[in-house]
Amino acid sequence: MMRSGVRADRARKIALWRYQLIREAADPAYSSRQRGRMVRDLAEREHPGPFGTPVRVARATLDRWITAWRRGGFDALVPSPRQATPRTPAEILDMAAALKRENPDRTAAQVARILHKHLGWAPSESTVLRHLNRLELMGPPATAVTVFGRFEAARTNELWVGDALHGPHVGGRKTYLFAFLDDHSRLLVGHRFGYAEDTVRRACREICVTDVNESPLWPVEAGRHR
Repeated sequence: MMRSGVRADRARKIALWRYQLIREAADPAYSSRQRGRMVRDLAEREHPGPFGTPVRVARATLDRWITAWRRGGFDALVPSPRQATPRTPAEILDMAAALKRENPDRTAAQVARILHKHLGWAPSESTVLRHLNRLELMGPPATAVTVFGRFEAARTNELWVGDALHGPHVGGRKTYLFAFLDDHSRLLVGHRFGYAEDTVRRACREICVTDVNESPLWPVEAGRHR
């Protein structure tokens, strides 16, 4: 959680950036038609955001900022550093969209991490995801996804695959159930209960693969042990 002073400083920077963006269009010397053209032009272009990332701001947002500045001056452009219901500033969401458009393969979590790295703060992953979905930016990945085919050992006893299951407490001690399947025949070749996850030290015919240990269990016939 960001400290209140950091949040307040960030809010002032955002307000200053908003003012610099709208100050010319907000000049009362311009007619409504002239102001409309200026706001449309601002909405159609990218602008360096308050923290350096290029952003686009919708015309409705610009109009809202101009109205707020006329009614309350600079302070009306400052997003509250402490809101009962946090609201992500529009420019932050625009940054998230720009990062997604820059690399369509980025996930919402990756976009949020990039924002946090550069800004020191970021909206939640769910907030980013909702925004990207609203903009229809969360389609299938642009790059082809590698599809892996089904694997099966060529013959019986070529490969045993093992796994462990957390068992009940017996005599006040936690137990684990270990089992091995032959990958080719799917035969249950062995099983036993133990009191520790490194209990299994049995031999395999050629090689065993199990996620209980970080490395495979090689056959004792070859003189190799875990």
